[in-house]
Amino acid sequence: MLRLRVIAPFERTDRVIEIFDHAPGVTDVVLLREAARRPEGDVVLADVAREAADSVIEQLKALGLERDGSITAADVELSISRRAAEAEEQAPGEGDDAVVWDQFEQRVALDSRVTWAFLAFLVIATMIAAIGVLIPSQILIVGAMVLGPEFGAVAAVSFGLLRRRWPVVGAASRTLAVGFASAIAVTLLCALATRGLGWISPETLRHHDEVRFIVTPDQWSFIVALLAGAAGVLSITAGKSSALVGVFISVTTVPAAGYMAVALALARWDEVGGSALQLLVNIAGMVVAGALTLFLQRFLWKRYGGVVRRA
Repeated sequence: MLRLRVIAPFERTDRVIEIFDHAPGVTDVVLLREAARRPEGDVVLADVAREAADSVIEQLKALGLERDGSITAADVELSISRRAAEAEEQAPGEGDDAVVWDQFEQRVALDSRVTWAFLAFLVIATMIAAIGVLIPSQILIVGAMVLGPEFGAVAAVSFGLLRRRWPVVGAASRTLAVGFASAIAVTLLCALATRGLGWISPETLRHHDEVRFIVTPDQWSFIVALLAGAAGVLSITAGKSSALVGVFISVTTVPAAGYMAVALALARWDEVGGSALQLLVNIAGMVVAGALTLFLQRFLWKRYGGVVRRA
């Protein structure tokens, strides 16, 4: 269930109540007259089954409430109510299959901003991956994969392509470019410093067969990226954050960036090209799969979600 809080101008409150009264999957409607101060208006609260939420939000937006009032939604962790259970039964489809598009757009937009936290996580992850390449250590490489924060920006590109939100595509692409460029640059400087200290040399990478997969992209790399991109988008739309960890472990973006920085420092130019290609292949595969997954979710929900009910 989602809890919607609507601040409505006084003259539109009755229309908001009417939407909640007639929509399937809505319960626990509460009206607080003249409770809102900024903006002024009435406050209407309601619990909505996730599978009905997108339709309800679209009807509320049609009243202009995002301009003259506000619409907020939050997940309900626990609802002990027979009426809530009945509301979920009345709503068409299943909650895990439904996409609340405004919620998804806001999440990926927040996750794809260039912030100090985003840059710090990506730099640290890339440096750990670089150390994992040098030792070599599969454990460190997997840890770096989990730490990388880049999937939010990848999902934002997929969403922007699907909905033709070109500013979203541009902002998310810029975040990926700035993030990986910064991470590679910082890791390169550290690698050059360690080379100057004599800790590493061009021979360091010569016999590290355990990490050769990072610089040898093939058809399997692209297939894994496609699968990971689809799984990642599904994990966000269904609210399954635990599944997102598996996505991070599956794709070779951060390890490729770390390997590229080390190869640049050691002048291993063929491996620089291989790791750069691996990075691009993985990002492209995830973007393509993410856009296709979102398209299929929207298409199937519009075609079947409104008529499929629980047995």
